[in-house]
Amino acid sequence: MSSVDRVYSEVRAMAAAFEFKPDERINELRLAKFVGTSRTPLREALNRLVAEGFLTYRNGQGFFCRSLEPGGIMNLYEARIAVECEGIRLASERAEDVEITALRSYLHWIEPIYRGDAGPEKLVELDEEFHLKIIRLSANSELERMLVNLNARSRFVRRIDMEKRRAITPADHLAIVRALSIRDPAAATERMRQHITRRREEALAAVRNAFSRLYVSQGAM
Repeated sequence: MSSVDRVYSEVRAMAAAFEFKPDERINELRLAKFVGTSRTPLREALNRLVAEGFLTYRNGQGFFCRSLEPGGIMNLYEARIAVECEGIRLASERAEDVEITALRSYLHWIEPIYRGDAGPEKLVELDEEFHLKIIRLSANSELERMLVNLNARSRFVRRIDMEKRRAITPADHLAIVRALSIRDPAAATERMRQHITRRREEALAAVRNAFSRLYVSQGAM
């Protein structure tokens, strides 16, 4: 891993977890010291993160953490709906039967984890993995790349939302796979749309809680 890649990975993780407060200006000297690098690789990493939506840049002012507000969360979920609905439409046309069977087996395998005492981070991880598996069945690497980015940018709020939902079953996921297995792109797309829309409303309700978490805890920066 190059110096820039290392710095990028570290700062991306910090930005995804809002270790910088929303709309906070990034102190480049302090951050460079914190991650153990010079200004040049840090600047390159910060510019990459601006391009990916984790940070913003203001002329004459510098780099800032992204905002955390309902409109921004809504945008992320609307983008997820667009990406994942197209992904499952393509998957219904392109996936092999054995791949869909493997996806159903995966859901049965993780069901005890959902019903158990898994923490919110694990639940979010399982949910993201399921959705990524479907996107991979679309055989479209650009859709996968976009979903990975959207997941990372919404993960903080989703983890907080998941804390209050202790008893979760993969019923929605099973319904999506059933529609996929009968090669019904319209039904599969609608199932996916409904599923993400419900999660969007729950995530929006968690934004206020997310703010309180950020301003009562001490971040790295």
